[in-house]
Amino acid sequence: MAVKAHRVGMEVSIAVSHAVQLARAEAIAAYPITPQTHIVEHLSSLVANGDLEAEFVNVESEHSAMSACIGMSATGARTYTATSSQGLALMNEILFIASAMRLPVVMTVANRALSGPLSIWNDHGDIMAARDIGWIQIFVENGQEAFDHSIMAFKIAEHYKVLLPTIINLDGFILSHVVEAMEFLDQETVDSFLPAYHPRFSLDPKHPVTMGAFAMPEVYTEVKMSHQMALVNSYERIQKVWDEFGDLTGRRYKPVESYRTKGAKVLLLTMGCLSEVAEEAVDQMRDAGLAVGLLKLRLWRPFPFEALRAAVGGTELLVVIDRALSLGGAAGPVLAEVRSAFYPMASRPQIVGYVIGLGGRDIPPETFKEVVAQAQAEAQQGPTAEYHIFGVRG
Repeated sequence: MAVKAHRVGMEVSIAVSHAVQLARAEAIAAYPITPQTHIVEHLSSLVANGDLEAEFVNVESEHSAMSACIGMSATGARTYTATSSQGLALMNEILFIASAMRLPVVMTVANRALSGPLSIWNDHGDIMAARDIGWIQIFVENGQEAFDHSIMAFKIAEHYKVLLPTIINLDGFILSHVVEAMEFLDQETVDSFLPAYHPRFSLDPKHPVTMGAFAMPEVYTEVKMSHQMALVNSYERIQKVWDEFGDLTGRRYKPVESYRTKGAKVLLLTMGCLSEVAEEAVDQMRDAGLAVGLLKLRLWRPFPFEALRAAVGGTELLVVIDRALSLGGAAGPVLAEVRSAFYPMASRPQIVGYVIGLGGRDIPPETFKEVVAQAQAEAQQGPTAEYHIFGVRG
């Protein structure tokens, strides 16, 4: 079918809310927290004005928001919420329940630093503290990707072979509050891509079922293994939905995306909107005769082990950029995952990790060039540390 689309200039948060509207979400529960407030604030207006036929539940906390989402999703409603930072942390107890009950809730996380000290600015500390909640987790780097993935997330989560809640991560303020030019799809196109949700199981007084039952030790491990395999096996469905969306719109997404990697001896690996800044840095380094490329890690859970190994290929040095600190650990969270991906390989690149941009610290292209220069020097003389917190003043 011919895709009906139009170009708009819009704040990214508002674009996400319109994507949720186009996806025909039926139930929304949320509590405002900077910097995700504009998303649910606008959704509330759409519901109140009759532009979105959905139930919007005002709750007293993020813990209650996710609890309400679980109840609404369990009855078979297409369910959405959004949060950030301390709100995600407050939800933590309930996040594990949503995924264990295989409820396809979709949530936007406008990534923001965790307290303390108190910060409203962007890094990835909030989602890295929730990496093991059993949700599918995807990172976007610009407004168009935020719009696209907010629609695709429902099709991924609700498929009968997946049935797992899904998080779309977008960087707070740096992305959530900027105005960008985007291509919007019309309702007919979205309806053709995303069918109505028909749950396999739902709470219904006329047909009672048990959800979230108590598990004795004799079955708990098997249940968790089933959850693990469902999350790992969702990889195939995620890629299939991305391919279908690419056929529809021409915008194609991969678990690991490459930029100017041909002939590169050094690769940067980034996540989120800083990937676009890293592209500028790579362009400048290439112009200066340095064989540097960029990998953008889009899919965080399930982790794309094979895709990452294929993308790295025979590169000599891999520089992993984290925007969260694993306090007391040996590495940033992404670095630890990447190193584990290459540990079984007989031939693997040198892997060096840098933690940058904590608490919203500005990261210009020059920072990436400095990181690459330092990583190359360390690669020649041997590792000097497990990882580096770049740019510490004092």
